[in-house]
Amino acid sequence: MDKNNLNTQIAQLRKEYTAQQLTEENVNKSPFIQFEKWFYEAMNVYSFDANAMMLSTVSKEGNPSSRIVLLKSFDETGFTFFTNYHSNKGRNIEQNYFVSLSFFWMLIERQVHINGIAKKISNEASDDYFASRPFESQIGAWASKQSQKIENRAVIDEKYMALKKQYENKTVPRPPYWGGFLVEPSSIEFWQGRASRLHDRILFEKYENNEWGISRLSP
Repeated sequence: MDKNNLNTQIAQLRKEYTAQQLTEENVNKSPFIQFEKWFYEAMNVYSFDANAMMLSTVSKEGNPSSRIVLLKSFDETGFTFFTNYHSNKGRNIEQNYFVSLSFFWMLIERQVHINGIAKKISNEASDDYFASRPFESQIGAWASKQSQKIENRAVIDEKYMALKKQYENKTVPRPPYWGGFLVEPSSIEFWQGRASRLHDRILFEKYENNEWGISRLSP
């Protein structure tokens, strides 16, 4: 493969955004209601992965890390996802609770960027969600020591099958190291693609009195 030719092709990849617009007049004054509106519209386009979001964390050494996780609920307190607390992201959050979330819905030419702090949700709330998961996913949470190095695939497969047999026809308890995080936002940016790269960017910032200020950002 000609790398120079490939890089030329990459540099020429372009898409003109012309579908919609976002103005100070049509954005909802509540960022949560605005997010709900956009999320419903994204679900109408994406059959199963509208809730996929990029979670970015920073280690105690200052190293950033990003990965895709799934939004499982949201309200005016924040945005909730679940994970293994011993995973890289779980350890990062334990050391530095400042995180960011990003949604990218390319087919409707929109992004949402959220900055805030991540806090563990209650054990009861984590128990409730874990109980709602499919049996196989519950077993998977026990079988995987997420982010830890293993010798080969057989290690995880054999452990999974042994646990599956152990819990057959039984209630699977939630692992103590597995649960939810709530991201309490300090800022939420709504990005709407526009022509000529002159995108609409509306930023909500939370003030000390828990009210939200609204600003337009230059594209």
